[in-house]
Amino acid sequence: MQQNLYLYNSLKRTKELFTPITPGYVGLYLCGPTVYGPPHLGHARPAVVFDILNRYLHHLGYKVRFVRNVTDVGHLENDADEGEDKIARKARVEKLEPMEIAQLYTDNYHEEIEKLNVLKPSIEPRASGHIIEQIAMISQIMENGFAYESNGSVYFDVVKYNATNHYGKLSGRVLEELIAGAGEERRELEGQEEKRNRVDFALWKKASPEHIMRWPSPWSDGFPGWHIECSAMSGKYLGETFDIHGGGMDLLFPHHECEIAQSVGATGKDPVRYWMHNNMITINGQKMGKSLGNFINLSELYAGSHKLLEQAYSPMTIRFFILQAHYRSPLDFSNEGLKAAEKGMKRMLNAKALLPKLKTSATSTSKISDVIDSCYEAMNDDLNTAIAMASLFEGARIINSVYAGTETITAADLDSLSKFFTLFVEEVLGLKEEALGDDSSVDGLMSIILELRKDVKAKKDFAASDKIRDMLLALGYKIKDEKDGATWTRE
Repeated sequence: MQQNLYLYNSLKRTKELFTPITPGYVGLYLCGPTVYGPPHLGHARPAVVFDILNRYLHHLGYKVRFVRNVTDVGHLENDADEGEDKIARKARVEKLEPMEIAQLYTDNYHEEIEKLNVLKPSIEPRASGHIIEQIAMISQIMENGFAYESNGSVYFDVVKYNATNHYGKLSGRVLEELIAGAGEERRELEGQEEKRNRVDFALWKKASPEHIMRWPSPWSDGFPGWHIECSAMSGKYLGETFDIHGGGMDLLFPHHECEIAQSVGATGKDPVRYWMHNNMITINGQKMGKSLGNFINLSELYAGSHKLLEQAYSPMTIRFFILQAHYRSPLDFSNEGLKAAEKGMKRMLNAKALLPKLKTSATSTSKISDVIDSCYEAMNDDLNTAIAMASLFEGARIINSVYAGTETITAADLDSLSKFFTLFVEEVLGLKEEALGDDSSVDGLMSIILELRKDVKAKKDFAASDKIRDMLLALGYKIKDEKDGATWTRE
């Protein structure tokens, strides 16, 4: 399928026509979770956003290698070069081995994210499983003169790198301003006296005696810095330069800026053609995150057990909520927004369920091609799912009107609309029907109930018939009596 897909490139600060390095193939890397706690709503947004990108690239006919990493070592408490490893700290609190913590929350992440119908990545490398690759890359950076050893730790020399390259080209940060700001900070922080410049960042840290997670290296028994893992793993599986690197805007600096510096320092090549960043989910305008203590775990959303929640929200409601906003726009949490998403999702899925029941005519009163074209235009304009869903709602309106007999549709248009609507809702947006509880036999049960109600009506016991209808409505099932029999939809 030939489409001109435009993506916003954070590196160029503009939308660009997407042209892969190798025609027909796409290398896509996404910074995955740091697995030291349950996944929350903030984790769901990048997972869903880049799942949409992955799905749409497949839909356009590309063969995608999608790599999403797991950070299970090296990410320190304050996202810098001092403090305690986030996983090691959680292990100490829980009195478990660090890898028990990593395995527990990796499994938890998979379980909760997959409920959102996020497809599995092609490869999911762990930082702890690629220590050799990280040591080799650090050695190459040192050999090229952009890193130095200090007391068993290795630091990237940002000032030396910037003399021949541009540190800050992704984030727009100015090195001189970073150095000036760093000079105002306390130098007594652990490990800072080892650096030539305060802005230098760790590639390898010598482990203190009490540090549990450690590996042998040419410089010390220690552990890798947070940034080096993504450079090493993306390079291993996608090559020295690949197509798309994604992540949240909070990773743009310092994490992704440092990734560029490391890769250029090691290979002399820019690692990524298109950098893509999703905006944050906020609560009352403040970023949602574990470090701020204002997060809502996905399991709490599904169960409705958090104090900020007025009810439980299904995984598909959460997915729909995320897709209602453009991925580069902030998305503020609210119960009202989630309830609106719940209604919108049901409206769209109910319309899809009506497609096999539509009757055709000799003419169409609506131009189906306009709905299809506008949806593709939105998706090709930097994955604008908000406008794409507006186009799909126009399709849903047409479906409901044809079903009600107020509009007509030809057999050819119905075929086009059915294939397009079903494909986009299910395969591109990844929305699907959700069974109530563990019951997978709702369709069969409803057929039995409607048949029994038909018998009741045949006996002219209309009070009992109305009672069955009202009881089903209270459970979320709307019955509609028509001349050919009764039908039902989920409300």
